[in-house]
Amino acid sequence: MSSAWTKSILHSEQPADRDSARLTTAMSSSDGAVVNPALGPDTDSPAGEGLELAQFAAGCFWSAELVYQRLPGVARTEVGYSQGHRHEPTYELVCGHGTGHAEVVRVHYDPEQCPYAKLLDVFWAKINPTLLNRQDDKYYGTQYRSGIYYYTAEQEKLARESLPEQQKKWEDKIVTEILPAKRFYPAEEYHQRYLEKGGQSAEKGCIDPIRCYG
Repeated sequence: MSSAWTKSILHSEQPADRDSARLTTAMSSSDGAVVNPALGPDTDSPAGEGLELAQFAAGCFWSAELVYQRLPGVARTEVGYSQGHRHEPTYELVCGHGTGHAEVVRVHYDPEQCPYAKLLDVFWAKINPTLLNRQDDKYYGTQYRSGIYYYTAEQEKLARESLPEQQKKWEDKIVTEILPAKRFYPAEEYHQRYLEKGGQSAEKGCIDPIRCYG
């Protein structure tokens, strides 16, 4: 399952069946309470000193990643799954078994070179925030919803302040969610830098049109 064909086959998340609760892996804490690690915060560290983390869901994560790869001040990007209830999800589970995850890009950025407000500008320019669970008419499902997932109070403040300003640009109501960043599960290796590996430029400042499937 390492091609665009796979993505087209598994594009739509199906309703969870009556046994969907079994998909959630539970763990026990020291006091005996049941803890689901997927619901906890993202506690990973940025890739280097002086960097900070940000998470965005903008439909298919392939093109979202390339947009941020090209952005000066972004040191690293990775695609994965977050905001779901299944511990250690796979692409197949996310697409077909109601795990609740969104396809996200996690951005390691230098706030001195690329302020969080710039990341937000790029995000809003990338998407149609009025579309629910999709960014086009071909691929749809809750994994393709749009979202801003914040790590700090300052990120939350900036994200929430940006939404009403963006709403002025749209007649329909914006449906983008703004939530705390939850645990990030890296996607399979073949998804990482997918469009770059397919021949599209990830050079900083590149403005070439992005072709969704390389």
